[in-house]
Amino acid sequence: MAQHIVRAGGPAPVILAADAFQIYRGMDIGTAKPPPDERAGFAHDLIDLVSPHDPTPFTVEDWLARADARLAELRAAGTPAIVVGGTGLYVQALLYGLFAGPPADPALRAELHALGPEALRARLLAIDPEAAARIHPADLRRTVRALEVHTLTGYPITALQQQWARDARPRPGLAVCVLNPPKETLSPRINARVKAMFAAGLVDEVAALLRVGPLATQPAEALGYKQLIPAVSAALAANRWPPRPGEVDDAREQIKILTRRFAKNQRTWLNRLGSTPVSVTLPPEPPAPDTLPAHLLAVCAACQASTPGQA
Repeated sequence: MAQHIVRAGGPAPVILAADAFQIYRGMDIGTAKPPPDERAGFAHDLIDLVSPHDPTPFTVEDWLARADARLAELRAAGTPAIVVGGTGLYVQALLYGLFAGPPADPALRAELHALGPEALRARLLAIDPEAAARIHPADLRRTVRALEVHTLTGYPITALQQQWARDARPRPGLAVCVLNPPKETLSPRINARVKAMFAAGLVDEVAALLRVGPLATQPAEALGYKQLIPAVSAALAANRWPPRPGEVDDAREQIKILTRRFAKNQRTWLNRLGSTPVSVTLPPEPPAPDTLPAHLLAVCAACQASTPGQA
């Protein structure tokens, strides 16, 4: 799409990544980060932002602040942006913003922190199991915020977020392009992708990261890395390399299974984003060069419709 915009005489777009794991430096193969040759000619942003060893959580709020700032710069310069990604929550936040909720109450937060992680987790499971399913047990910041919102409003944060989502309106000037391939093609593609990741050196990439130190909680949860970390860590600790073939094979099969499960969750996000008023569903396969302009025109028309009077 970016190449066609340039061939048609337009300015080179900047590609912005909306991916919760491409933000981590050194996590390239397992996150399908575009390699340097694929980035040639186009600036890519919002990737390689933080170290995977930094224990400070990188939140959707952090990503949105950076995306908003970058989009404002590009808009002022007259440069188009193509936001590409994999993390539905990031895309939704870009389109609709984030649920704000009541302001923080420092005294209440201090009381909640004093309860300790286990008690906080138990309380969240009791009052808002949907939020508990979304929030990692180690994510104390989001756990405390969910409990704070419930205490201050009397309602679970999930219910308030859902009500907010029903009433929210998409940001003008953006159009959603949905690529939702048929279910029957996903499993072969997933198997091929996992095979390609291992062939490209995923095991060595995980080892290189662990030689620096243990990964922080969030990046250690990344699909593909989480499954390999035990085998790679054991091999490094025992000063034997590479890991035993059986251990790698087991991890590879786990990754295939969990990726298929992840793809099912992604389809839910795609269906939700595809219902955005300003959206265009692209064909499951890359369109032929002579048909691409029609798809681009549909996207541009959707953007223009969302901002009357602007090109």
